[in-house]
Amino acid sequence: MNAVTWDQRERIMTLLATASSDPSVRAVVITATGKGFCAGADLRGSPDTGSGSGSAERVAGDVARMIRQGAQRFIASVMDCEKPVIAAVNGTAAGIGAHLAFACDLVLAADSAKFIEVFARRGLVPDGGGAYLLPRLIGPQRAKELMFFGDSVPAAEAERLGLVNRVVPAADLEKTAREWAERLAQGPTRALALTKQLVNASLDSDRATAFAAEATAQEINMTTRDANEGVASFVERRSASYEGR
Repeated sequence: MNAVTWDQRERIMTLLATASSDPSVRAVVITATGKGFCAGADLRGSPDTGSGSGSAERVAGDVARMIRQGAQRFIASVMDCEKPVIAAVNGTAAGIGAHLAFACDLVLAADSAKFIEVFARRGLVPDGGGAYLLPRLIGPQRAKELMFFGDSVPAAEAERLGLVNRVVPAADLEKTAREWAERLAQGPTRALALTKQLVNASLDSDRATAFAAEATAQEINMTTRDANEGVASFVERRSASYEGR
């Protein structure tokens, strides 16, 4: 069910960082193979847990450090990626697997997918930014309902709640994700990155801060080739051809 291992998590973070810095990468899709999207974290034998023979005794602060350097850094790498990130959820997304999807900019789900805030079932507190992400997506009461009960949320219900942009037949998920990614890849990549930053920061900002960030983003964006192309194409009444620069 694609429980994410330590090395997989590190690999995904590396790929996202590379995508941010590589001008040839214009959009990112996170998906999986098999029946599950991601069943949560598989920490068996990971450096985070200190497992293995001869490991030192756990001391106060170890768990908080593990969460900061692990689950939180993982989710932040998706939110901070400078390219649009699409989640194509092909099956069960549970625990941090659900939060991985919710951290993406756009979420597509197969009609067979489901989302589970599994933490309370195990006597755990949500990690991977769940208590930050869910209230911003669906409000605090709905977020508490999902987190307190840990019920499985079918894809159609997740779409109704606002956790998912669109539900498609499972057979169409890959095709739809590719179509969305291609549309994004043809867009003004730097403008999309700045837009992503503004939206992500908006719910934590007062109006003055948000307006100042908007003005700065406009200043930065107007130095890009794509902004000049967009204006020129409007004046010349033709379709824009963006390069992502």
